[in-house]
Amino acid sequence: MIKAESLSFSYGKTALFKELDLSLDAGLYGLLGKNGAGKSTLLKIFSGLLFFDSGSCRIMGYDPKDRNPLFLSDLFYLAEEFYMPAVKGKEYSEIYSPFYPGFDMNRFEKSLDEFELDNNKLLTSFSYGQKKKYLIAFGLSSGAGIMFLDEPVNGLDIPSKSQFRRLTASAAAEDRCIIISTHQVRDMEGLIDPVIILENGKIIFNHSMEEVSKKLKYSFSLSRPVENDEIVHAEKIPGGWAVISRNRGDSEGAAIDLEILFNSVIQKPDYIENILNSREGV
Repeated sequence: MIKAESLSFSYGKTALFKELDLSLDAGLYGLLGKNGAGKSTLLKIFSGLLFFDSGSCRIMGYDPKDRNPLFLSDLFYLAEEFYMPAVKGKEYSEIYSPFYPGFDMNRFEKSLDEFELDNNKLLTSFSYGQKKKYLIAFGLSSGAGIMFLDEPVNGLDIPSKSQFRRLTASAAAEDRCIIISTHQVRDMEGLIDPVIILENGKIIFNHSMEEVSKKLKYSFSLSRPVENDEIVHAEKIPGGWAVISRNRGDSEGAAIDLEILFNSVIQKPDYIENILNSREGV
């Protein structure tokens, strides 16, 4: 569904992506990276809102920069910053839903009910979080085969984050590719899988949590663990130490903490990649 090869992009003389490669099929992906890594920029390139300098990019067989109407009717992009017109929610859906041939009005209405949103109110009267929930509900109901959600839970309260996870999981399908770009890693645990990590203009990690759990395991230690060849990463956390070590298949660890995994990959990308790609234990 998404295939980028040797993709390069610069802001003026500042190179952001340097021959980036990424190939994705259907799934619910998490796109992670430090501030300034280029997560939002990559989603804009995939949406055709920014043009890459060199390389190639195909989304569902289309070149996004061509902005083909058939491509746009199968793409929903929720930016971190967005504009809402001064119309009622019902009017918005009546105007924009026809652009999506697969729009599911029944799902949309149920999603609005889940988010406790009044479709007869002016969208400009909504709070920031309510506006975001409205657009999330619209996007999940669009039927679009490609969805890009940039920091979707920013501005959402705790109950709304739970609702978001539930609605997004139910909207995932075998023929749909959803990418969620986020810094709110803990809010996404149990939802995003596989996980993609962007660093220094390249994809340094692209694995499912099942792949990770076969080669790595997570544990908690009250005291700092003694360094050895089995320990991949140890990090001080409240109350003790979070430890990621090699999984030799002789014992099971707790579920991998996504934030700790991210920190370990950022610090030792090649080391982690070599472990995950090794044939040991297969």
